[in-house]
Amino acid sequence: MKPACIKALTRIFKVSDLDNDGILNDNELNFFQRTCFNAPLASQALEDVKNVVRKNVIDGVCDNGLTLKGFLFLHTLFIQRGRHETTWTVLRRFGYDDDLELHQDYLFPLTLKIPPDCTTELNHDAYLFLQSVFDKHDKVLTLTILFAFPFTPLFFPVPRLTTYLDVQRCLEYLGYLGYPIISEQESQAVAITVTRDKKIDLQKKQTQRSVFRCNVFGDSGSGKSGFLQAFLGRNLTRQNIISEQHMSYYAISTAYVYGQEKYLLLHEVFPDFNVLSDADQACDIVCLAYDASNPHSFEYCARVFKQYFMDTKTPCMMIAAKSDLQETKQLYALTPLEFCRKHKMPPPQAFTCNTADEPCKDIYTKLTTMAMHPHVTQADLKSSTFWLRVSVGATVFAVLGIAMYRVLLKQR
Repeated sequence: MKPACIKALTRIFKVSDLDNDGILNDNELNFFQRTCFNAPLASQALEDVKNVVRKNVIDGVCDNGLTLKGFLFLHTLFIQRGRHETTWTVLRRFGYDDDLELHQDYLFPLTLKIPPDCTTELNHDAYLFLQSVFDKHDKVLTLTILFAFPFTPLFFPVPRLTTYLDVQRCLEYLGYLGYPIISEQESQAVAITVTRDKKIDLQKKQTQRSVFRCNVFGDSGSGKSGFLQAFLGRNLTRQNIISEQHMSYYAISTAYVYGQEKYLLLHEVFPDFNVLSDADQACDIVCLAYDASNPHSFEYCARVFKQYFMDTKTPCMMIAAKSDLQETKQLYALTPLEFCRKHKMPPPQAFTCNTADEPCKDIYTKLTTMAMHPHVTQADLKSSTFWLRVSVGATVFAVLGIAMYRVLLKQR
């Protein structure tokens, strides 16, 4: 066998080793047999196969299961006996072409169609699959070696981010990890949920989506990066020891709204006021961050809002960052509070990541709640009826939601 064939069969063995113990037990061998040849092996046939391996390969069988060494020997035996097509059947079933490369149609199935104004999310079964893979293998380097990734996969532990931002890359990763094989599906496209058009969500005033995007705007030095890192539980002390190359313009984590687990994806937008792309403006909620201790910081937020978001239906929230420092008067015609009142926005939310423990995450729950309900008016925010309506089946969390927004409104 050529090195490329050995590499491919090694990946196939690892995908088939469902419990990651380095051995294919009888259940895993039968799963492999059904996957490739649509029929299980009888118990005696399994024993016969293992006996052949035992007689020819030291350590080919361990704990009554087939090791990688034994698995490779079997395919060498097939080839030596002229049964090349047996090995080719296995290779093709696991996505390989005649050049022993994973076929493009396998890695990038064409069945996934994404209409405009729709987003992509990883479904629950696929998320559990990826979580189990990460738990079993623990290290990205291990994944790179075992599953024949041609590159280091910048995927774990944030699969929902990859799915939202680059669904084709997500499909590719799932292909390398053998998701369509293990899930017994035609392709990994079944792992992706395409959400309905956002305009329909607005019309119906409800959404089934679980991932929401928040674009964070602010002038240089306004505290945007700290705001993203704080969402990951890092206070200022921890942020200061992170090298710049490991800082990202994206951050994603969970936020619980009425007891439902949602995901908020924060994206720090580069502060170039005159060059805001469509992607910079496309989001579920806008976060406008200014340095409360810098008198010139708020003006940038005001300009971005008035030029790009004032006439849209995208909800916006103002963040008064670095609130641990001495607040100073902003050199703008209106104070931040007056500006928010004029444009029917919630009042500026004080925030700091300069804390002894993890920064408070209440602000991220507020952002996620507003992203989920962009149709909410000021009158709605003051109405208990609204909160009861959106929290059917989660009464306790509805009460918490009412309390949160009443506190927010009192800040005016």
